[in-house]
Amino acid sequence: MELLSNIGLGLGVALSLGNLVYCFLGVLVGTLIGVLPGLGPLATMAMLLPLTFNLAPVTALIMLAGIYYGAQYGGSTTAILVNLPGESSSVVTCLDGYQMARQGRAGPALAVAAIGSFFAGTFATFVIAAFAPPLAEVAINFGPDAYFSLMVLGLVSAVVLAAGSLLKAFCMILLGILLGLIGTDVNSGMARFTFDISALIDGIGFVIVAMGVFGFTEVIVNLEVKEKRQIFTRKVKNLWITKSDFKAAAPSILRGTLLGSILGILPGGGALLSSFAAYTLEKKISKNHAQFGKGAIEGVAAPESANNAGAQTSFIPLLTLGIPSNPVMALMIGAMMIHNIQPGPQIVINQPQLFWGMIASMWIGNLMLVIFNLPLIGIWVWLLSVPYRILFPSILLFCGIGIYTLSYNPFDIYIASFFGLLGYIFVKLECEPAPLMLGFILGPMLEEYLRRAMLISRGDPTVFFTNPISAGMLSASAILLMIVILPAVRKKREDVFVE
Repeated sequence: MELLSNIGLGLGVALSLGNLVYCFLGVLVGTLIGVLPGLGPLATMAMLLPLTFNLAPVTALIMLAGIYYGAQYGGSTTAILVNLPGESSSVVTCLDGYQMARQGRAGPALAVAAIGSFFAGTFATFVIAAFAPPLAEVAINFGPDAYFSLMVLGLVSAVVLAAGSLLKAFCMILLGILLGLIGTDVNSGMARFTFDISALIDGIGFVIVAMGVFGFTEVIVNLEVKEKRQIFTRKVKNLWITKSDFKAAAPSILRGTLLGSILGILPGGGALLSSFAAYTLEKKISKNHAQFGKGAIEGVAAPESANNAGAQTSFIPLLTLGIPSNPVMALMIGAMMIHNIQPGPQIVINQPQLFWGMIASMWIGNLMLVIFNLPLIGIWVWLLSVPYRILFPSILLFCGIGIYTLSYNPFDIYIASFFGLLGYIFVKLECEPAPLMLGFILGPMLEEYLRRAMLISRGDPTVFFTNPISAGMLSASAILLMIVILPAVRKKREDVFVE
């Protein structure tokens, strides 16, 4: 009964006119950037952060969440029609989705992607509603020592979710922590790492760094890529599936949903891992495995269900523990901090309207995706013909205006440009920026909880090991590190980055 009353509370928040409008705006923008290759939810959310400053916290988070799971849906449209994944999690959808389009079955492919996405999103939201509150009840009893260990676990998780070299991931985290410490020390009141630049006394804004390493860098990298888009199907007909298609796809949707819901919670999980794992599983157990890669509807249903389920259950560790399971969730932590919301269990306990309103909005957003996006297929096809060289000037202009309006300080644009160039160097050096952002966000919190714990224990460092909760999380961090250090795991990480 308590769950039903909480869902009722959330629906009351999510169904307000303002939240409905921004939920629709979020899923619409998410679908758009999912459709357009070269953009992604990470860069788009970073660019739109300045727009959320004047919004209520719950409204801002509803819109940003809508962009994330909307992008998973939009990516399938490009993958099916153009054989070009608009979003990384839609890579495997290209294999069978485009072949279906070439056979004149683009409509059923898009329809099964929509159905699978809606079912998976609905189920994953129910998982969040059922399991997040009990986890938050446990986490609310954490002391400073446990929170410090939790921050350590979060930083180690950043190493796990990063692809490529382990050493590079560690270096990016350390650089992020150092950047996060720039500014005035809260305890001593002394400026540190500012190099006598007055504009740095208050530190570097999260939005500025995020927009630089994700937004500006994304534009520079995409300008290097030669566009090759062959739109095979310009007019999509029969946007529904037959009874035989539904019979073939339904088990795949169920399996993809369950697998994605589980993998989305894990560090390094989320939409990308879920879609690949679901396709691999489906190909192994399907009686129709010979048709995979030749237009099997199961090859569209499973990964599209999995990536939407994984995208939404990745909110569980974010909302209950304050630990991001993927780079987008790291950005969501930054968005919460901008609105003075402490990520972690306090959200569920102290801000139930925000927590349940956000969950209810996911149900509404998934319904919007099905109702509005299938009729908009024609518009998405037309947008696919727009060259990126026409899009990028408006993207840069939008970024510049957003940064300037943060504090009306031109120096912020220079800093963002610097981080854009730095992000481009990171790409060339094969260093992922996600661990840097996580270190930037969690670094100051790590320092704060370390100082609190040491003050309470009067300088005794064993407090981190005598507390069972703290010791357990430090042990989990050590186990994760040992796993990623294993040669087989390390080689697989590097292969994924190369691909």
